[in-house]
Amino acid sequence: MKWTEHTIARAIALQTLARKCVVLVDNCNWTGHECDVLAVTTDLRIIDVEVKISRADLKADAKKEKWWERITSYQGMGPPQLRPHPRKVWKHYYALPAEIWDDSLLAFLPSPASGVLLLRPGQNPDAMPVVVSCQRRATPNKDAARITAQSAIDIARLANLRMWESYHQARHRVLEPA
Repeated sequence: MKWTEHTIARAIALQTLARKCVVLVDNCNWTGHECDVLAVTTDLRIIDVEVKISRADLKADAKKEKWWERITSYQGMGPPQLRPHPRKVWKHYYALPAEIWDDSLLAFLPSPASGVLLLRPGQNPDAMPVVVSCQRRATPNKDAARITAQSAIDIARLANLRMWESYHQARHRVLEPA
């Protein structure tokens, strides 16, 4: 199977998060940093899923700004400190193809609080082309506040606008001559 970010994100959205969340948005910067899939749970908490299609991509993630906090003190800027969770995020997951995963990759994750979701091709491609399993559960961020109803509405509005735009783009692809 040829894995793409879209294939993985769709499987996570439909199989793993659909029952627990009121809205899901792809490639969203609402937290201040990009989330491949940003989910708002029914109790208004944020889940961030990072989709990875290669080991190198997974290993490079620890360098992203969302994992680092710069502490200022009266002496000026201190050295950056690794965050256990991205800002505003209640749970953080990595989603990647099972065939590229091995447990040695745990050492490259920026946080031991991050969960790992593995994807495999399904036995019946028509009924379920991709199967998602949880390799490691995410540890919740006890300091992550619930978002406001207004923030949830803003995120839902973004998801809605993107849905209508994707319908528009899909329709134009069908109508264009080859």
